[in-house]
Amino acid sequence: MHKKEVLPVIPSTDMYKGEATAPVELVLFGDYESNETRQLNEILNEVLENFEGKLKLIFRHFPMTQVHQRAHKAAEAAIAAGQEGKFWEMHQLLMERPHSLGITSLKSHAREVGVVNKKFLEQLMNSDFGWNVQDDLRAGIELGIREIPVLLINGQIMDKPLNLSRISKTIESELKQIKASSKTKKRLVA
Repeated sequence: MHKKEVLPVIPSTDMYKGEATAPVELVLFGDYESNETRQLNEILNEVLENFEGKLKLIFRHFPMTQVHQRAHKAAEAAIAAGQEGKFWEMHQLLMERPHSLGITSLKSHAREVGVVNKKFLEQLMNSDFGWNVQDDLRAGIELGIREIPVLLINGQIMDKPLNLSRISKTIESELKQIKASSKTKKRLVA
């Protein structure tokens, strides 16, 4: 009997879009069957373009399984794709195809985005990444999240409504505060 090789799993918190050292971090809690999450995802794609180089976006999985039965498995598929550096490609495809999140569709989506793992389907069937989804869910519950989508900007939950204008103004405010803070530090050092 041979020993099963255990590889470290890249958590969703390490699968970001944007700049690793960006001054503003956006964290979106949502799921792949939520219309509101999909709408906010589109807004955040635009925000990333508008503030290029100044943002880091992380997606945390918060499947509302009471109403979105396939959201948990879709989240597992995204994390599985992320193990090959294909998280954001898979994420975008899942956002675009919320009505095709069954196991067979997820495997097909993974192939489409370039996942080559021959054990992808087996890992999905065995819920190999289910704990990672649960970690995100637990983190959201600890923050007091009960519904989605929720957006955090530099660790602070943003009040709704979550639209392009309000999100952009909040980011601009954060950037100004960071700039003012760094000027103050420079004066103190000098």
